[in-house]
Amino acid sequence: MKRFLAHSLGIEQGSPVLFSDFADGGAMWTGNGPRESRHVVTFSEAFVGVPVVTVSISMWDMDRATNSRVDITSEEVTAEGFHLVFRTWGDTRVARIRADWTAIGSLRDADDWVLD
Repeated sequence: MKRFLAHSLGIEQGSPVLFSDFADGGAMWTGNGPRESRHVVTFSEAFVGVPVVTVSISMWDMDRATNSRVDITSEEVTAEGFHLVFRTWGDTRVARIRADWTAIGSLRDADDWVLD
């Protein structure tokens, strides 16, 4: 369990389209085997420490003739941002994906003391 001690809690969200590979013949649509799409997300303001980040698929466009294999996760989470990573493998053909993410963590408060 993550316990937040600060009285200033921040929540930031996003909903980027990760790729539209059907439009330009990209690897997720035309490739085979392991494939990865990695996106750097930068928070609008740094958290005090590492926030809790959740990700989910909010839109997917898949070829019905192949198996649907997907993995979506956050990696390298820091107070400033994280990597949003989508993976597939085998014969899966992914036309496009949109991912929703939410980061929750402590923020600095105007009354916080900063010692150098």
